[in-house]
Amino acid sequence: MLDKQHITNRFISYVKIDTESDPNSNTTPSTKKQWDLANMLHDELIAIGMTDVSIDKNAYVMATLPSNVDHEVPTIGFISHFDTSPDFTGANVNPQIIENYDGSDIVLNADEDIILSPNYFEDLLLYKGQTLITTDGTTLLGADDKAGVCEIVSAMEYLIQHPEIKHGTIKVGFTPDEEIGRGAHKFDVEKFGADWAYTMDGSQVGELEYENFNAASAKVTFKGKIVHPGYAKGKMINSMYYATEFINALPKLEVPEHTEGYQGFFHLHDMHGNVEETVLEYIIRDHDKDKFKAREALMQKIADDFNNKYESNIVNIAINDQYYNMKEKVEPVMHIVDIAEEAMLQLGIKPIIKAIRGGTDGSQLSYMGLPCPNIFAGGHNFHGRYEYIPVESILKATQVICKIAELTEERYK
Repeated sequence: MLDKQHITNRFISYVKIDTESDPNSNTTPSTKKQWDLANMLHDELIAIGMTDVSIDKNAYVMATLPSNVDHEVPTIGFISHFDTSPDFTGANVNPQIIENYDGSDIVLNADEDIILSPNYFEDLLLYKGQTLITTDGTTLLGADDKAGVCEIVSAMEYLIQHPEIKHGTIKVGFTPDEEIGRGAHKFDVEKFGADWAYTMDGSQVGELEYENFNAASAKVTFKGKIVHPGYAKGKMINSMYYATEFINALPKLEVPEHTEGYQGFFHLHDMHGNVEETVLEYIIRDHDKDKFKAREALMQKIADDFNNKYESNIVNIAINDQYYNMKEKVEPVMHIVDIAEEAMLQLGIKPIIKAIRGGTDGSQLSYMGLPCPNIFAGGHNFHGRYEYIPVESILKATQVICKIAELTEERYK
């Protein structure tokens, strides 16, 4: 049986280390403080008995659990990222432990009147009677994805301590900078050496995902002319008005707050400007590749139409693809999803197979030659002060990893 207190202590030790990534940095990792946890993981993997433990110049940590059977079994991997989101501070995380949660409001911070309430976060009621780990209301928690890191390390430790559980060779990998879209950029797939892998980076217990958005960024720049407003007639060109016209030219309901499931969107996430120049920053998302390309084409057409309408190069648009739907790479090897699903079923967990309305390291890794579905890590309300995770969910995810290893060996006897 997994040691609940031992795993809780491990998770808390991880989240107390500030590993916030920085999208404005050009280094890998993007922040020096990510090295603190990377080095700690390197040493811990050695301590629990893993082999081939390495940490490269970019803070990617890898290790091997050798096979304990004498027949050929595919090499599988488990991957998580150790950085936290720059959307909200991850410094000075002070976790709170709520034993035997009773379904009522949780006071995260009395001084600032910050309440984690099931009246707003209804999923809390799924965990009555369980042990919750929350923030103190002033930081994020870091369960995204230090829960995944904890689960992988704990599963490897358990398998080492229980050699009666038969398994093939298992690889583990921990990455920086996933939260800024770079987690897989310098991941050495060849060195990792797995036939397939799983990211432990989902939310609710049972989540199993092999579809994600196709994703692109779009930077739209509008040029204007500034002159004295008292003498501006026929001379001033206000770039902010053109930017407003562009925003209104896009489908008004195809935005995150009005879409769900497989519905794609245009998301204006940043805008800044003045009379002379205004910049709009968009992300473009869609699960369907053709619809995704149509969204990119629509934005380009609107920009071209603007320049034709005003007979001037007033708008410039730069669209850059970020990642693609891993479904295309996973469907040909669907047995890797089937094994994960069967592992959950054998553990009494109802699989929730759905598309990710986002992306993971796994989407990029799948296109790098490492098919990589995503499995729940157990946390909720990522990237903010209301983030929490049930300890029981960490334990279940750890069990799933062990069961996947066991079932993979059985399948290839």
